[in-house]
Amino acid sequence: MNEDQLEGKWKQIRGEFKQKYGRLTDDDVTFSEGKFDEMLGRLQEKTGRSKEELKAEIDRW
Repeated sequence: MNEDQLEGKWKQIRGEFKQKYGRLTDDDVTFSEGKFDEMLGRLQEKTGRSKEELKAEIDRW
């Protein structure tokens, strides 16, 4: 799955991700155009998971 596909999928599942990881805020799960990696870094920091793990989780949803 390429970066554009991941971004599109993320827009669909971010609410479910916030429910799963209760420490996430709206700011954590929102990204500006081209800032998907930056957002993944914030998610990584809050969840303690690697970017690869987070991308794989998004891909599975």
